[in-house]
Amino acid sequence: MSTQIKFINKERTDFYRTVSARVDEYFEKNGISKNGDWRMVIKTLVMFSLYFVPYFVILTGLLSLTGMWIGTAIMGLGLAGIGMSIMHDANHGAYSEKRWVNRLMGYSLDLVGGNSFNWKIQHNVQHHTFTNIYGHDLDIRDRMNLRFTPAVKKNFMHRFQVVYAFILYSLQTFFWVMVKDFIQVFEFAKDDADKLSKSERTTRLLGIIGAKALYVTYVLVIPALVLHLSWWQLLIGFMTMHAVAGLVLTTVFQLAHIVEDTHFPELDAAGNINEEWAIHQLRTTANFAPKNKLVTFYVGGLNYQVEHHLFQRICHVHYPQIASIVQKTCEEYGIPYLNNDSFMDALKSHVKLLQQLGVQETLKMASEF
Repeated sequence: MSTQIKFINKERTDFYRTVSARVDEYFEKNGISKNGDWRMVIKTLVMFSLYFVPYFVILTGLLSLTGMWIGTAIMGLGLAGIGMSIMHDANHGAYSEKRWVNRLMGYSLDLVGGNSFNWKIQHNVQHHTFTNIYGHDLDIRDRMNLRFTPAVKKNFMHRFQVVYAFILYSLQTFFWVMVKDFIQVFEFAKDDADKLSKSERTTRLLGIIGAKALYVTYVLVIPALVLHLSWWQLLIGFMTMHAVAGLVLTTVFQLAHIVEDTHFPELDAAGNINEEWAIHQLRTTANFAPKNKLVTFYVGGLNYQVEHHLFQRICHVHYPQIASIVQKTCEEYGIPYLNNDSFMDALKSHVKLLQQLGVQETLKMASEF
């Protein structure tokens, strides 16, 4: 996978310079750090509690089977919450101004079964740079027979994807933990995306195996030793946790990039994008439910994807405040600011796009910039 794409500022606008200056002025004028504050501390405690409190209560053996099952579902909400509200900011370097704090909190992904090193390559580099560009943004590649972009050749099964898509979404974190990280070690090595030597990659692989072993030990082996449950009961609990987490995480991502008004740019003959990078982000990214404080709290500000993609090193707790600055600047430059007012509006838009992609070879895009 080549990463030599150039974003060409064909109209030579100064949009990004202007909006960046205005956002910087907001923080300087109010004497506010761009990193997290006490709100991130509270959120960290809440999300870790949502994951680990049910876990330890289950281990007491005091709950009925139904109670344990509900507990694993709550753990799934906590797992997704840790990913969206803690790990995400930390691995973007936005959680704290201290690098060691960001690194420590970034390892929360490894604690719940993922791998922070692979995630940084796929998300920070590939997704944030090449958003919605097929073949470069791995989040929209044609996997599990899902068509997220017109660049993927349509087949017969795609017409039914609106039916099975959300079932596959629920399997995403399970696949991620058990398979995806190991595949990516070799994928990134083949493309030189990880910038590691052969010995460093071997060490990385051993580290992933060790972290996965620790995860499986506390989430499966210890419960098997402590609780009087059959293997299939343990498996149901484990899969329930991942089904909830996978459904939440994948759906939240889709509502930001795979909705009706977002674009899927194609490379020109030279393999470049004839758009400046910031404009490209605005074309491919949408906000949702910005006025819903509960959604904003739980999804770690990922409903403010426009602000996140323009300023990924700013902690998400500041997005509601800088959103008005970004939107106003977009209006001044005549650049659409994509937004769905509610979660349900965004979900309906995602479902409609899945339906369109399932039956149409190409898409009739919304208004051009």
